[in-house]
Amino acid sequence: MGSYQFYEFQAIDRSLDDRDREKLRKISSRAEITSRSMTNVYNYGDFRGDSLQLMERWFDLHLYIASWGTRRMMIRLPARLADRRQLERFVEEVDEVQFIQRGQDLIVEIEFDDEGSENRYFDEWEQGDGWLDALAPLRADLLAGDHRLLYVLWLTAVENNFLLDDAKEPLPGIGPLSSSLRKFAEFFDVDSDLVQAAAASPVRTDAEASFARAMRRAIQSLPDAEKTALLVRLVEGDLHVGPELRNRIRAAWYTEQARSGVKHRTVAELRKGASAVRQARARKKREEQRRKEEEARRAQRARLDELKRRGDRVWDEVEREIESKNAKSYDRAIEILKDLQVLAREEGKAREFYERIRSIRSRHPYKEAFLRRLTDHEIGRYYN
Repeated sequence: MGSYQFYEFQAIDRSLDDRDREKLRKISSRAEITSRSMTNVYNYGDFRGDSLQLMERWFDLHLYIASWGTRRMMIRLPARLADRRQLERFVEEVDEVQFIQRGQDLIVEIEFDDEGSENRYFDEWEQGDGWLDALAPLRADLLAGDHRLLYVLWLTAVENNFLLDDAKEPLPGIGPLSSSLRKFAEFFDVDSDLVQAAAASPVRTDAEASFARAMRRAIQSLPDAEKTALLVRLVEGDLHVGPELRNRIRAAWYTEQARSGVKHRTVAELRKGASAVRQARARKKREEQRRKEEEARRAQRARLDELKRRGDRVWDEVEREIESKNAKSYDRAIEILKDLQVLAREEGKAREFYERIRSIRSRHPYKEAFLRRLTDHEIGRYYN
């Protein structure tokens, strides 16, 4: 089996013209190229392009998956809308995140390598299509000053014990989780229990309503001249007007929350929350297992009572299934015999059951597939 590599690039702020696509085609003759994207899948060989250079020149988003466990995402942001020092504050202890300045842009590169997991990742990530579409809204979130994506990455430092117990979370939680944020945590294999604990902060329960109120107040307080300038830019097609304004509003909202004494939990509290999530899941799993076992016992009891009622006619049915000489019939015969074996033990008739199975074996010596099933399911073992 060959290796698997999936590359996808997306252009958000501008489309690719014919000249752009022609240049990209020279880099990869096998790529699927549209006015907004380029996608490559490799089972053998490698991509000849440089992902960072493609991001600098043409694209705003990039995703890469390899069967040996490498996962990478790149996000290009206008540097004037991204405070690099503020972004770096979230991930000081996370080596897998880099901020690369390129002219007027800032490229956020996130790359995790899970060496030794080739088979697992080849199975799970073979279909890379759809992942970048699911993660794309996170770029708009970053542009709008929503830094929860970086909080999720900060959680990897918590997971890897790089932070002391008394270290504080960079934001008062990350709830309510958007689907894209949930997918981001899944893509980079962040501890789902930690993510759930981080999202459970009660101070975030009314976050959306609180931000909406702050946004209305901030817009109402803008001077008329500034409102006019923003509207002109919007009409002229400036795609960053909305994110820029939301960024400013969110920064003011964070400051307002800090002044109001909103609590930031410690790493120890988050770990305790994650432990509670794990324990609750384990309890739920045990309860579900008990429920299934009880349902299986009731179903088996009903089958056994029916077999008991039918008496020796059941053995005639077994013979008919064996004579059908096909896999489904053999499987049906085996299921009946398994129940008959349980019933024989209950009634103290194990010897009689054993003799019947020995008779079946002697009468069907050439039905190897059926006989193999008898052996695999341990049907007909002698019990004193």
